[in-house]
Amino acid sequence: MSEKIVVIGANHAGTAALNTILDHYPDKEVIAFDANSNISFLGCGMALWIGGQISGPEGLFYSSKEILEKKGAVIHMNTKVSDIDFTKKIIFAETSSGRSMEQPYDKLILATGSVPIKFPLEGMELQNVQFVKLYQNAQDVIQKLKNPAIRKIAIVGAGYIGVELAEAFQRNGREVTLIDSAPGCLTGYYDHIFTNRMEENLREHGIQLAFSETVKRLEGKNHVEKVITDQNSYHADMVVFCTGFHPNTTLGRDLIKQFPNGAYLVNRRQETSIEHVYAVGDCTTVYNNASQKTDYIALATNAVRSGIIAAHNACGTVLESPGVQGSNGINIWNLKMVSTGLSLKKAQSMGFDADCVDYEDYQKAGFMEKDNYKVVIRIVYDRKSRIILGAQLCSEYDISMGIHLFSMAIQEQVTIDKLKLFDLFFLPHFNQPYNYITMAALNAR
Repeated sequence: MSEKIVVIGANHAGTAALNTILDHYPDKEVIAFDANSNISFLGCGMALWIGGQISGPEGLFYSSKEILEKKGAVIHMNTKVSDIDFTKKIIFAETSSGRSMEQPYDKLILATGSVPIKFPLEGMELQNVQFVKLYQNAQDVIQKLKNPAIRKIAIVGAGYIGVELAEAFQRNGREVTLIDSAPGCLTGYYDHIFTNRMEENLREHGIQLAFSETVKRLEGKNHVEKVITDQNSYHADMVVFCTGFHPNTTLGRDLIKQFPNGAYLVNRRQETSIEHVYAVGDCTTVYNNASQKTDYIALATNAVRSGIIAAHNACGTVLESPGVQGSNGINIWNLKMVSTGLSLKKAQSMGFDADCVDYEDYQKAGFMEKDNYKVVIRIVYDRKSRIILGAQLCSEYDISMGIHLFSMAIQEQVTIDKLKLFDLFFLPHFNQPYNYITMAALNAR
């Protein structure tokens, strides 16, 4: 009898696990459960869809029940797993029509993802109060935007999703207010010299910024009409909450060891504290190479890698995660910002004796008169060990590939001094002989 491997959750991490097993281990019996009606929705494209920068949502899916079943899996959609007997190795589930199911397993991969953080504020029950994560959420927002009466939109939360949606709604012809209790936008990823540039970019494109303000309540009769903060009142025909996510770990909560934020605690093989049970994606921890500690970093890239690792281990091939750096990026009205590892502020808050070096120069040689843009770079490093802790870059030029160098440097614990004479090639079409990476490293104290 072939070994049964069950995957609970079939979005990015779950899909990666399923594809890995199906492609490499045809002797395994593969079953998946997902409470949703679709698989593999790329939420990162949600703002592009809302803002009309792509024609529709069709390209935001890269897999489906049909694709996975054609490869040999059994996929139960619209089916929620309600309980797991880890001793007898049985999963209990219920379909949307109310039919109960029991599924035995030999190995189990939990890919239950994350859910939006919802605050218990007065007025949350009003119409046009939105959360955005699933395809259905985006679909609902786009449908409501067909109503011309929805003119003013307030976004609560100025992280990546909030900033991207601010651009999207403005492109859609709406008036946008971006609210956050933090003193700026994207503060979890960037230091102020970068967040200041993004804030200026948002203001120049008509976004009203309301930072260092805490939302106290929502007001309205049936539909939301106002957002009340501790300092001001803002008219709003729609309020979108982008206040972060927390791991969806209700299954086995009292049995599986967890991180302080509730994420399943896993080792480098994605193994949980229960034998033969693995966890992947937004419901799990990662090892952060920048801080050299177990951490929680919910990114689709991390999810996919963790799914691949868990699948191989569940099938008997030992594979360990090299850890992550939390590499990320954003592009708002052509202002591109990328980062990896720790910001200076975060490094210092974690107890590192951290310093940084900043440098600004044009991407290409000065005689290259066309398509030549300035780049700002910050490299964060530890004073004593000199090891690189993080990097941030900002430009209108596509400098995204540069962050991969720093991601690898952090993973391999490279010192900033190693970068000073690092062999970076030169050609006027691409960069300068004394490029900003080299010059930043040379200027490090």
